[in-house]
Formats: sequence, C-alpha cells, structure tokens
Amino acid sequence: MSEIATATQSPRGFALFRLIAYSAIGIFMFFVPITIGGKSTIPLDHAATAVTTYAYPLAVVFVCLLILYGAIAPFVKGTWKSNLTEKIFSFLRLLGLVLAGMYLAKVGPAALFEPDILPFLFDKLVLSVGLIVPIGALALAFLIGYGLLEFTGVVVQPIMRPVWRTPGWSAIDAVASFVGSYSLALLITDRVFKEGKYTVREAAIIATGFSTVSATFMIIVARTLNLMGSWNLYFWTTLIVTFIVSAIMARLWPIAQMDHPVDRDAPLPAGRNRLQAAVDAGLDQAAAAKSLPAMLRDSFIDGLKMASLILPSIMAVGLLGLLAAKYTPIFDILGYLLYPFTWVAQLSQPMQAAGALASGLAEMFLPAILLQEASLDVRFIAAVVSVSQVLFLSASIPCVLATSIPLTMKDLLIIWYLRTALSIVITAPIAWLAVSLGWLS
Repeated sequence: MSEIATATQSPRGFALFRLIAYSAIGIFMFFVPITIGGKSTIPLDHAATAVTTYAYPLAVVFVCLLILYGAIAPFVKGTWKSNLTEKIFSFLRLLGLVLAGMYLAKVGPAALFEPDILPFLFDKLVLSVGLIVPIGALALAFLIGYGLLEFTGVVVQPIMRPVWRTPGWSAIDAVASFVGSYSLALLITDRVFKEGKYTVREAAIIATGFSTVSATFMIIVARTLNLMGSWNLYFWTTLIVTFIVSAIMARLWPIAQMDHPVDRDAPLPAGRNRLQAAVDAGLDQAAAAKSLPAMLRDSFIDGLKMASLILPSIMAVGLLGLLAAKYTPIFDILGYLLYPFTWVAQLSQPMQAAGALASGLAEMFLPAILLQEASLDVRFIAAVVSVSQVLFLSASIPCVLATSIPLTMKDLLIIWYLRTALSIVITAPIAWLAVSLGWLS
C-alpha cells in the first residue's frame, strides 16, 4: 500500500490509516490461516512453501549464501573473540557451512545421509527457517511498526504484568509464536528489546517462555505420535501448560534475578479509559514511524542477519545432537535428571520416558520420534513437553544466542531443565484425566 495516496489527509487521519491498514496486513500475514492447495496455514508459511516448491534451486542458493555469510562474518569482523560462547558458536557455524556443503554435494559417511540426520536438518529445518525469517521480517514491519504493538500493550497490560511479569505488548510475541514460529517471535523480541521497550528480565521471560515452535509444527508432532484425533485437546493443553510454566519461571532463578530496573508499562492518562489510551498509544507510534519502504528495508536486513547466524548453527548443533541421541547414551544419562519427575508422574517405563524427553534438548522433535510406540498418556505428555520446554540446541537456543538479549548457555540449560521438569508434572494429571474420560484417542 502506498503512503502517497494518503499524504493529503490530516496527520491524525494518516496515522489512523497506518494503524488500521498496515496492522491489518501484519495480522493477516501472521495470524489468519488460509487454505491453498488443500493446505491450511498462515500466509507466511504458504509463501515459504511456494518458494521451496516452485523455486527450489533459488531457495537452496539463497539459504547457502546466508549460511556462508553467517559462518565467515564473525571471523571477518573479529566478533568471534568476544566471549567463550561466541568462540564456540563461531567454529560451530564453520562446521555448519561444511556440513551444508557435504549434504548438497552428497559427500560423506552414509550414516549422515539417513533421512533423520542431514536431510532432516537441511530440508525440514534450515530451508524452512532460512526462508520464513527473512519473509517474516518483511511482514513484521507491518505488525510491529505502526502502532499495533503499543495498542495491544495497553489493552492487555492488566493481565500480562501480574501473571507473566512482562509488558502488555509482549502478548504479540506469545501469539506470533503459536501461529508463526519461535524464530519470528525472537525476531520481534530482539527488535523490541533493542528499542528499549523490554528490560533484560522481561526479554528473557519472553525469549525463553513464549518463543515456542509454531502450531503448524505441532501438527507434525501430533501426527508422529498419532494424536491428531485429539488435536484440539493437544493444542489448548500445550498452550495452557506452556504459559503456566512461563509464569512460574518468571519467579524462579535465574530469570527472577536478571536486570529489571523498573516496570515500563505506560500509565493511563488522566481522564482516559483503557481503550482510548490504547488507541492514542497506537496513533502516536503510527504517526512517528518511518516510511513503509524504510521500515521494510530495516526489517528485512534484521531478518537476514538473524537467519545467517541461525542457519549454520542449526546444521552443526543439530547434527551433534541427533548423533548423540542416536549413537551415544548421553541422553539416557541426562534422563536421570528428569527421572524423579517421570516417576512422580507415574509414567509407564519412567526411565525410558525420561531419556526420551531429555533428548528434546538436542532437537524438540526427537521425543516424538523415540516415543512413537509408547502408551497413549506418555505420547500425549511427550507431545506437550516437547513444545512447552521451548529451548533446544538444534534451533531455538542458537536463535536466542543470536539476539541481543544477554542470556548465557548456562542460563539456557538451567531454564530448559526447569521448564521440562515443570511441564512433565503439570501435564501428567491432564493426561490421566483425558485418558480416563476418553478424551484422548
């Protein structure tokens, strides 16, 4: 939509046009499922699918260029020396570049080319994230640039602050995750954090509590675990459990101790009700925002930078995690840390379940693969926990580390463990009740 067509309007009228029209485009792109070719999903996902379907070679070249840039940029700029985590991930990104080259050239050990190793990482994760993040960044300009964020923030502030200890506008992050993806939600979080609208603690709560895999990926999990007959129960249970765990984590170490000088919610102006104040906040932002071309350019560049850091990390860290789960007992050992919770939850074969759920640290989809033949209640718990844990090494953890939010690997591992343990304990009674009432099938 051209801004020139509205240039003759009053400043407030122009701001209202921006707030309504541009925000509507953003909402449509992120939140409105449409059916194309028998597939119902959000327009962003359709766009990425169309590129991979009709321009696969170009998509592969584009993604490989992003991987190349992400792998060499830290060494060209010298940022690889900034801290230990950056050093480790800089070399892992180089490994990711090599692995992408090996996969495309079909060179390397046969074990790497099994369907659940390099083909899964490149075709299912890297290609998808590499397209959705830049495309989503363009749509993001409409969603958060012209007042919707500020409007929503004022409206839901009474809920978000007391329950999740975050500003009202963080609700956009939460919804974007469940209908879009963690990468898009983290892109929003990082952008808003850099603008100074989140404190460190708020950004950490959102990045590690709301940035889940998308509802579309949840469908894949449900199909793998043969739970599509109970899709609505699974989806809403996952959403509720995830947000309950996030509310608890906001009050536990290490998140509770992070820097939070002051709550940054804007107070309601005198004589204004909440809706009036929300509209005014949205109009103020819409009036002050950059032109649409400038906003699109800045958002797209941000998306390219984030994708270039994420993609090689997914290849390298994802491969190491998948190989560890498949050929070593490391996740069985890690499972001992979760065993007390699977035992309290009275899961059948609690040790086996604990090891499988621990593998979610490497890749959130692994528990679904490892527990396909488990009992109905265990499959349901695995499906919920794999999403509500939020953090995993093949993708979301590198995404978080690629943002400006000062979270360390140690912080993320502790948060993953606590989230996983809480998710098991909270989901188990729901699973028992659902099975006993015949809601699960």
